[in-house]
Amino acid sequence: MALAALGLFVFQLKTTPYQNMQINKRWRYGVNSRIGTRPTCQFIGPDNDDITLSGSLYPELTGGKVSLVVLEMMAESGKAWSFLDGDGNIYGMFVIEEISQNKSYFFANGAARKIDFTLKLKRADSSLSAVFGDLSQQLAGILS
Repeated sequence: MALAALGLFVFQLKTTPYQNMQINKRWRYGVNSRIGTRPTCQFIGPDNDDITLSGSLYPELTGGKVSLVVLEMMAESGKAWSFLDGDGNIYGMFVIEEISQNKSYFFANGAARKIDFTLKLKRADSSLSAVFGDLSQQLAGILS
């Protein structure tokens, strides 16, 4: 069972099972100063959403170093990836903005028994209608 998918990378117990998902949605406003009264706000539009996934990996039981390397390679490609959760919710196209790791409880050979990770995603599309076009392009690329 999948927790979520970022492009073709599936978050599940064998790869990178996250324990926390934080979604930040923001909207932009222009503020105009006025003499003798409070400033006015004018709605400009939505801002880029952020999603932060965090959790702990135990390489003996769950995913580990290889899964994080795959996510790093996806980040280095500079591409935006579709993000969907296990319930089927489509969040949009996201770039990987940051990957943080904290390794602890080491084996004798220096390999970590526990890897705490944080993955920060930033929305890169203008609307959900743009996502469906990009998903079609991704599928066409896979089939060819």
